[in-house]
Amino acid sequence: MKKALVIGAAGFVGKYLIRHLHDDLGKEVYATKLPHEEMEDVPAEISDLDILSKDSITELLFSIRPDEIYHLAAQSSVSVAWKNPQLTIDVNIKGAVNVMDALRELFYKPRVVIVGSGEEYGHIKSGDVPIAEDTLLSPGNIYAATKACQNMIASIYAEAYDLELVLVRAFNHIGPGQLPVFVAADFCKQVAEIEKGLREPVMYVGNLSARRDFTDVRDVVRAYALLAEMGESGETYNVGSGHAIEIRQMLDLIISRSTADIKVETDPAKLRPVDVPVIEADISKIGRVCGWKPQIPLEQTIDEILNEWRNR
Repeated sequence: MKKALVIGAAGFVGKYLIRHLHDDLGKEVYATKLPHEEMEDVPAEISDLDILSKDSITELLFSIRPDEIYHLAAQSSVSVAWKNPQLTIDVNIKGAVNVMDALRELFYKPRVVIVGSGEEYGHIKSGDVPIAEDTLLSPGNIYAATKACQNMIASIYAEAYDLELVLVRAFNHIGPGQLPVFVAADFCKQVAEIEKGLREPVMYVGNLSARRDFTDVRDVVRAYALLAEMGESGETYNVGSGHAIEIRQMLDLIISRSTADIKVETDPAKLRPVDVPVIEADISKIGRVCGWKPQIPLEQTIDEILNEWRNR
């Protein structure tokens, strides 16, 4: 039985990935979290790990000896990155380098998926959409810049130190259980609260004209597992839906599923200092290599997120 290690598993994606690896693929799963984080009801052996401590990573790897590793640990909120750049740099760059340096000390080469972001592409010209992996990076925010740096360092490590590193640029992924600092969960939470009379029938929103590429988290973790098996070391793969929609369209979709009479107002606190107009993935590369494509439609995902908030 293959051993899989998920680093930074307490977040939104980690729990879905653990279940996919264990329940669907039959792997023996290990996972890490920070000491203050809680993880319950997941089929994995859990360890506390701070990725800013390279020695702790090395000790864990020698203890588990995983066949494959998924590096998810990150400060992944763009809005938080604007407020706390130093934390974002420490976790997303220094933490990732610590993981890669720990890998160099092993006596074997596990397959490693290092997760980045579609935000790395940044300000894209209209002629470059959909965005292919060889598009020139032009990060438009601090979070994106840290992830672009992680990707570049990892590609160098893969070649220079002969490590089995497969690199991912994941576009926006959504699903039940996501925190409301992210747009789909935020909108659904507001609608559910309005329906229950917990707030006035007004939704407060940020920039609605931005176009983003949304994929169900369950499709995303399938892609990660396939890339661990079939991705080429040192190569970068987009993971997204391949179709961008305006945030306004998502909002309309969510409101249309409510019987409440809801007004929409702009909240200046939700506006970012800089916002990239359009992000849409070209997913032909991962399709050729792994045969992957999204299976869960956006409407189904939205229904499940909204119903989860209604049931809380």
